[in-house]
Amino acid sequence: MFKKVLIANRGEIAVRILRACRELGLQTVAVFSEADRQALHVRYADEAYLLGPAPARESYLRMDRLLDIARRCEADAIHPGYGFLAEREDFALACEAAGITFIGPRPSAIAAMGDKMAARNTVSRAGIPVVPGTEGEGDLSDEALRARWLPALASGERQASVALYEDGARYDWQRVALQARATPDGHVLNGLKTGVLHGDSADVLLVVARTAGQGGERQGLTVFAVDARAPGVQVRGHDTLDGRRAAHVTLTDVVVAPDGVLGTPGEAADAVEAALDAAIAALCAEAVGVVDALLVHTAEHLRTRKQFGAPLAKFQVLQHRVADMAIALEQLKSMACVAAMAVEMGEPVQRRRLVSAAKVLVSQQCRQLGLSAIQMHGAMGMTDECRVSHCAKRLMVIGQLFGDAAWHLQRV
Repeated sequence: MFKKVLIANRGEIAVRILRACRELGLQTVAVFSEADRQALHVRYADEAYLLGPAPARESYLRMDRLLDIARRCEADAIHPGYGFLAEREDFALACEAAGITFIGPRPSAIAAMGDKMAARNTVSRAGIPVVPGTEGEGDLSDEALRARWLPALASGERQASVALYEDGARYDWQRVALQARATPDGHVLNGLKTGVLHGDSADVLLVVARTAGQGGERQGLTVFAVDARAPGVQVRGHDTLDGRRAAHVTLTDVVVAPDGVLGTPGEAADAVEAALDAAIAALCAEAVGVVDALLVHTAEHLRTRKQFGAPLAKFQVLQHRVADMAIALEQLKSMACVAAMAVEMGEPVQRRRLVSAAKVLVSQQCRQLGLSAIQMHGAMGMTDECRVSHCAKRLMVIGQLFGDAAWHLQRV
């Protein structure tokens, strides 16, 4: 049994562990960042040591500093609490190598259970029933594909665009008419994709094609990695409302080798939907940032612009309009967090419902907030020289991208 425990956490988590240690008669060591110098867990412990500056990456996530403090104070065990380093296999291994007991699962257990899909696969192999759902959702690649594509994409040497939507399908990405016919050399693709974001600058097009089924069926959809310069690929770029680029992509007898197929042929729908929901959640977060900037610019304008000898900010009706923008911003923040947490949870039905609920609010508010800001600026709010016009245009695009409010209301 160990005698002295270092608690590698803070706040209420650390206090609870400290109380448990005190009941067991163990000596305790707290660690703290500069921001937590006066925190309760610091005062409650027998000893306390400074880890570093306030950001967690410079304090509570610094494994080297934690282990150094543990050696200096002669602690023979470290309790990570939860969060921070609690699910880090490398930290458990480092404690083991230093001869310090890690109070928690073995490193092998953390590796097996720390990732949701890995945990699901582990218990499935053991014959333990799991909640019904897709296997491997959100991941169409294998190690070979990751090694082939990710380094160049991460470095910016290559760019990829997703070719998802088609003419007449509106926001229904499952209505895929583009056909992929199997041949001895791989697949031959024929069809048209529209609204391919940054498609005219992409090196690789991730094309959703139909290898089986018809109409809006989920089964039979496959994702292909297509070289944008391959014979038979025609890309026609155009500007979007917010000054970005998109493209219409026509594929005529485009041959894709077997290594260009992502995942299992015909079973890509769940992974595509999961990726699309993650993109929508990211759009909701972007909308929060744009609205925040819009509010800052509008408030600054009202404080500095004068009419009838007084700043516009003195007019009560404009004060109410700004207050409405601030309230809308807080609502958008909350729903963006809901969408992000739904994506992180990974449960498909709940994820779809919550992400769509967030997108409904974003789509409803984006156009209204953009036009309101322009109105409070007057005619100058429409000009390219005014930052508000660019924010408003981006908000309008966000409101329509990947489904408008009406589309997502049907999906909730």
